[in-house]
Amino acid sequence: MKKTKKKISIVEDDSAIQQMYATKLSLEGFVVSTADNGLLGLEIISKERPDLVLLDLRMPIMGGLEMLQELRKYEWAANIRIIILTNISKHEAPTELRLLGVDRYIVKAHHTPRQLYEIITEILD
Repeated sequence: MKKTKKKISIVEDDSAIQQMYATKLSLEGFVVSTADNGLLGLEIISKERPDLVLLDLRMPIMGGLEMLQELRKYEWAANIRIIILTNISKHEAPTELRLLGVDRYIVKAHHTPRQLYEIITEILD
């Protein structure tokens, strides 16, 4: 029986960072979708129904916190795993994140794509 590929959505407004992670995760066998703001992220996530979302906090149009608050209103989104991937330090992060079922909080500057891949596989296993 063939194992189905896990889906990951990357919601990140920095196109270079978005592409770097999309390329790495695609090469590792994930099905990757991307969005450059929270509003588009909601659209893509509702269409793709990913297993995991990599979510930046500071983005134009709709930020990550607001997007996550909207996403969690849907019953089908209750089990989507979330990794906050941002350059905002953890103690500067909005306290509401704890209540929204975030699996991990990662500061981009402190992790390589390889380290992020390892965290993702640990969460999705």
